[in-house]
Amino acid sequence: SFVANNIESGSLIHTDGWEGYSGLDKQGYLHKVTVLRKKKESASELLPRVHRVISLLKRWLMGTHQGAISHDYLDYYLDEFTFRFNRRNSRHRGKLFYRLLQQAVSVEPMTHEQLAKHDRQHKFEKHNI
Repeated sequence: SFVANNIESGSLIHTDGWEGYSGLDKQGYLHKVTVLRKKKESASELLPRVHRVISLLKRWLMGTHQGAISHDYLDYYLDEFTFRFNRRNSRHRGKLFYRLLQQAVSVEPMTHEQLAKHDRQHKFEKHNI
């Protein structure tokens, strides 16, 4: 599972009340559940940084892609957002485009067909379908 592959056993995981998280304590994680609809505080008050990042992501997707995003390429959109977000406070912001270009030309280009084929193979391996 995603959690087992990415989070160290024994870690505290703070989630909402979704049923899909119900077995985390049985898998060796400390699990704290917060059900927002039963609380007076809003999501932005309980998890302000998470709320801020999600808000920035939604604003970026609507602004950059005008809401025309494809589920097939969501991983790529999230990779780009992460790249930008992790460099938002860089003292060398002028190098952002330079570094992106440097990384882009260091590999052989892919056609859209190759990219789509790679994406389908990645999903097959990732989800073991």
